[in-house]
Amino acid sequence: MDNSPLITVGLTCFNAEDTMATAIEGALAQQYENKEIIIVDDCSSDNSKAVVRAAIKGHENIRFIEHRQNTGFAGALNTIIQNANGEFIAIFDDDDTSLPMRLQTQLNKILSYEKEHGTTMLACWTSGYKQYDNGYQAPFKAIGSEPKVPIGKDLIQCQLYMGRNPEVFFGCGTPSCSLMVRKSTYETVGLYDTTMRRTEDTDFALRLAKAGGHFIGCPEQLVIQSASVGHDKRPEVGYKSELALAEKHQDLFTPPRRYNYAQDWIKLRFHHFGQERVKSILQLIKLFVKYPTWTWDQFWRSAPNRMKHEKKMAQ
Repeated sequence: MDNSPLITVGLTCFNAEDTMATAIEGALAQQYENKEIIIVDDCSSDNSKAVVRAAIKGHENIRFIEHRQNTGFAGALNTIIQNANGEFIAIFDDDDTSLPMRLQTQLNKILSYEKEHGTTMLACWTSGYKQYDNGYQAPFKAIGSEPKVPIGKDLIQCQLYMGRNPEVFFGCGTPSCSLMVRKSTYETVGLYDTTMRRTEDTDFALRLAKAGGHFIGCPEQLVIQSASVGHDKRPEVGYKSELALAEKHQDLFTPPRRYNYAQDWIKLRFHHFGQERVKSILQLIKLFVKYPTWTWDQFWRSAPNRMKHEKKMAQ
């Protein structure tokens, strides 16, 4: 008898009529057999629901849940978690493609790490690359896919702009689209915060870190992420959500002045991504005057790679 654990593949959908069929194909193509697929449509206003119904016809291991009102990405994820029968949950995005070995690779990584370290309080991400319309492919490495794995405080310091332990590998952070985690971890840490429209994944990661969680990753490139622009990806939405995240976790900032620094850095990001060059320069000067050491460390670590990346996106 096959004792392999059941994995729930959770696939959210919102106005994704052009990409949803491909995303479903990626879920169905997973070589890991003991799986169920839950698709949640978050009250789409386009033809997404019809696309989903056509794509899942004849597949008994797929459940399709339709929200009557829009709850945001976090709300759709919560519906998946609450309806999942699987011991593990893997999140797939509606405009991404997961390669066939993703589930098996992540499961193997989790089980081997749990056996070696004696803990189930962890989450696992996979590497991949982001595909842009101009043909540019930006590879991303999963957090914890190289030594050393972030644990607890390591992640908190990184995500809240309090510096990074140079011995720890943070990769591309904690995006939900490449995540696999035990359902029991959600039961311990809690569901996604529906008030977070862009930072629900980081909020979950911070709560996992507060519980002493381990952040592991697979080096294999198993997710192809489409670079898309939507309402929730506008700079002003990100700005408000990042500020709300910092405020929610204000108790984690040490020293407390780090909270003010984070607010100013988030404002710099807002001006930069909004292509407000003069305001960006003025905000950066303000940061250097108020927090010279912290600003230099953050700027030197992030700016060169960011500029190279944006240059390739614009080609």
